[in-house]
Amino acid sequence: MRVLIVEDEAHLANLIARVLQRERYEVDVTYDGEAGLARALGGRYDAIVLDRMLPGVDGLEVCRRMRAAGVHTPVLLLSARRELDERVQGLDAGADDYLGKPFAFTELLARIRALTRRGDRPVLPAVLRVGDLTLDPRAHRVERAGREIALSQREFALLEYLMRNAGQVLTREQIRERIWGPAAEPESNIVDLYIHYLRKKLDDRPESLIRTVRGVGYMLRA
Repeated sequence: MRVLIVEDEAHLANLIARVLQRERYEVDVTYDGEAGLARALGGRYDAIVLDRMLPGVDGLEVCRRMRAAGVHTPVLLLSARRELDERVQGLDAGADDYLGKPFAFTELLARIRALTRRGDRPVLPAVLRVGDLTLDPRAHRVERAGREIALSQREFALLEYLMRNAGQVLTREQIRERIWGPAAEPESNIVDLYIHYLRKKLDDRPESLIRTVRGVGYMLRA
């Protein structure tokens, strides 16, 4: 299960992320509405935990724009405001559930489980396939032409990101932020290094699956 957290209070956002990760969720974190909306529109998530009060684009507007764009990912809206009108506004904007702050993490987890159980929502595919390459997020398994390939956790996350965006160029900055988070050093060559690791493990023929776009980043050939 993959969850997006959009919360401007960094300490709370990171605490929620750790709680979810302990429950074996994959978690992405953003700290403002613009970045959260971009992630919601560009990624595929099983649920989104969205703060009501965000700088710039607030949580209600993020919800409205998601729904207008045809994104139906379940949204749990968080807010320190518990008034009835506030809850009604959130639900009318497109949120699926509303949780007042402060909250117990046991309740947060229960509400996320309830949202992701709903059968009328699009869910992540069980297995990703690009050509003869397959990746199973649940089993943490990668195969190419029937040959199983052992990957580290970072290599697996990087390959999954590339496969979910096959045919699209991803910049080094996008990859660095997605896989290593905002704390990664911008001048580091960590992205190039892990692309090198992946190529060594994936490629058994002259043409690499992962194409270098000079001066920009990388693309997995569709």
